[in-house]
Amino acid sequence: TMRIATIIQQGDEVAAIRTHAGYVSLPQVNNACHTQFPTDLLMLLQSSKLDDLKAWYDGDGKPSLADMPVEQNVTFGPLYRYPGRIWGIGLNYLAHAGDLSETLPDKYPGSFIKSSTTVIGPGEMIEIPTLSERTTAEAELGVVIGRTCKDVAKDNWLDAVAGFTTIIDMTAEDILRLNPRYLTLCKNFDTFFVFGPELVTPDEVPDVMGLQISTVINGKDHASNVVSAMAFPPDHLVSFHSQIMTMQPGDVISTGTPGAGAISDGDVVTCKIDGFASLTSPVKDLKKP
Repeated sequence: TMRIATIIQQGDEVAAIRTHAGYVSLPQVNNACHTQFPTDLLMLLQSSKLDDLKAWYDGDGKPSLADMPVEQNVTFGPLYRYPGRIWGIGLNYLAHAGDLSETLPDKYPGSFIKSSTTVIGPGEMIEIPTLSERTTAEAELGVVIGRTCKDVAKDNWLDAVAGFTTIIDMTAEDILRLNPRYLTLCKNFDTFFVFGPELVTPDEVPDVMGLQISTVINGKDHASNVVSAMAFPPDHLVSFHSQIMTMQPGDVISTGTPGAGAISDGDVVTCKIDGFASLTSPVKDLKKP
């Protein structure tokens, strides 16, 4: 049962394990315990060393960490800056399809790809682009892929998963309404994917289907729903997307939102998921001086 964040230490973004008292960075762990774990979370996933880290943590790790100095007031980076692929899932809840007056996709998930240039970390500024008059923010549960896999059986989906995280996704909704072909364009402005602060390993989440996800704007719940209300739940999404393309460690599936809220300059957006550290970022409208 391990939670990993990426924190900023001396200007570097390094992976860190959460303890009850704070965070201990992997460079500290390597120094103190003579281990050689990759200190970058994406490298940890790509080198298949996350399982080794978990095994160390469940064995010698917990007592060793208890003796190390911790950081409490950390600045988080995104889990990592350069996911290979981000799959976003559109209209995965009936209620959200209603927001956009669209029909719920029924045969396959309504998927789109986002670029790593959209990624920012917790507390970094979400920017409403000059091209958009109506941009929305959406809280989502993120599924992080942990190994190279193809044609994953639905029953074995968790074997492919490194963990879960909180995500705030954005849409330039006015652009999308002009033409459904603009989906890729309206999802890929810079800052349109807030990613972090913690990767929560699957053993920490006994009931994925029971998780409640809330889009919170300026402290008010804008929309909430449970994972079990998704048209295509996470087991289906992992299995299905692995039939389309070979999934790689560090790929992310952002599983869709219970509801999108229009955002304005000065707003603060939060993704809240049961039992997870919440994710919050402020909003700046680039059209404002």
